[in-house]
Amino acid sequence: MRPFRTLLPLLLSLIAGLALTSAVAGETKGHLVIIGGGERTTAIMKHFVDLAGGPGRAKIIVIPLASSEPEQTGKDYVAEFHGLGVTDVRALIPTRAEAMAESTSATLSGVTGVFFSGGDQVFITRVIVGTPLQKKLHSLYHAGAVIGGTSAGAAIMSRVMITGDELINKDSSNIFVSILKGNVQTIEGLGFLDNVIIDQHFVKRKRLNRLISVVLENPTLPGIGIDESTALIVKPGGTAEVMGEGTAVVLDPRKARNIHTDPHGNLAARNITTHIFSTGESFDLKTLQVRPGRKN
Repeated sequence: MRPFRTLLPLLLSLIAGLALTSAVAGETKGHLVIIGGGERTTAIMKHFVDLAGGPGRAKIIVIPLASSEPEQTGKDYVAEFHGLGVTDVRALIPTRAEAMAESTSATLSGVTGVFFSGGDQVFITRVIVGTPLQKKLHSLYHAGAVIGGTSAGAAIMSRVMITGDELINKDSSNIFVSILKGNVQTIEGLGFLDNVIIDQHFVKRKRLNRLISVVLENPTLPGIGIDESTALIVKPGGTAEVMGEGTAVVLDPRKARNIHTDPHGNLAARNITTHIFSTGESFDLKTLQVRPGRKN
């Protein structure tokens, strides 16, 4: 057996390493601004700029990968941020190879805000997931940057991401009209949030069926449906605040009982909890308990 004095440095090193790992894992200094789609209100976009340091200090990158016309969308967003007083803003439209290159990640050094456009969220994930660029985005967020997105740019925020496609129902003129097991396609998102699932355009497009389906198939993860012209502001420490013209609907399956399917594949369960939060209201993302918020 080794003398205790020879083991002591090793034990101290292990304890220090564990403490550092815990601190890094538990400390996120950045914000998320998750917009449910529709009109990006001036108040929400100004708030994003303020969180990025304000018009005179913000250094913003726009990633319009989700758009079918990324070049034009990038120009439009740059002009929008210029209109909000931001002078240091540019669009980044990387290929998969560029996202894999460390040199691309290096160009984001010092960035205080990243914004993802709407469109098709799969266009974003197929380029960025599993790359050094994804790691760089996470490191920016953890260090204090604000990460924002609307519509598709909201969907990519969670680790479990709804693609918008159905696997069983192929009638594109009559979508998400059931609560069927295995119907709603999910893939890996960018994972800024790993304890909830984000849905968007929620009330406007009547997406309750698909979020119920997803949370019943992922019963450890609450689902948050954000309406149009509405943002969920996720703060350091895990408090989320609703801002804008609509609501955020939260479906919590964590205490659900008897989750099952019938012979037709319909999902069923007991004791799913629903919360509806309006503008100015805040809640804890883990417990879903109400927190003090701003007064509007």
